[in-house]
Amino acid sequence: MKNQLTIVVATNNQHKLKELRELFSPYNVKLLSLNDANIHVNPDENGNSYKENAFIKASEVAKYTKFPVMSDDSGIEISELGDHFPGIYSSRYAKENGGQEVINEFLSTNHHGSKATFHCHIVLLNLKPGSRYDFEGIMEGKINNKIEGEHGFGYDPIFVPDGYEHSVSILSDEEKNSISHRHNATIKVIEFLKQISLI
Repeated sequence: MKNQLTIVVATNNQHKLKELRELFSPYNVKLLSLNDANIHVNPDENGNSYKENAFIKASEVAKYTKFPVMSDDSGIEISELGDHFPGIYSSRYAKENGGQEVINEFLSTNHHGSKATFHCHIVLLNLKPGSRYDFEGIMEGKINNKIEGEHGFGYDPIFVPDGYEHSVSILSDEEKNSISHRHNATIKVIEFLKQISLI
């Protein structure tokens, strides 16, 4: 039996951690949050892409642990708001415009039907010293004309994935985790770890 693989996830976002732990649950992998690893850093995510921001977080956290580090950066891009916007500024866009509930109400009222795409970029550092691997996932859909559902977080209550009639927040965690941008990037991580016989 393979040894358990421990990875530090460069986040204290409990929603994100729960999603990742569910995706990794069939495997002998232990995911530690920054809090679990007793790492207290708040890197300035000043990159110009999801890839750069994910690397900024991962490389900063890697200074404080001997374990491999996994970090992701994600965002939503809404066609009617312009190219790649809010994108890497998705969280900031909500905070600077009254909070997530306010911005979800604004978008569902004024931009419903607009094509939208969730993006996720994962960086995995130090499986062996100095190593770096990158993985990407997307989920395509549109903005709903209403806020609905109790599951999910962020823009989930107003995002309808292609092939669905309701927002992501209506879906069970299991169903969301089978189609999400984070799922699609994480599955690539898992397949890679299987290929190199670490899980």
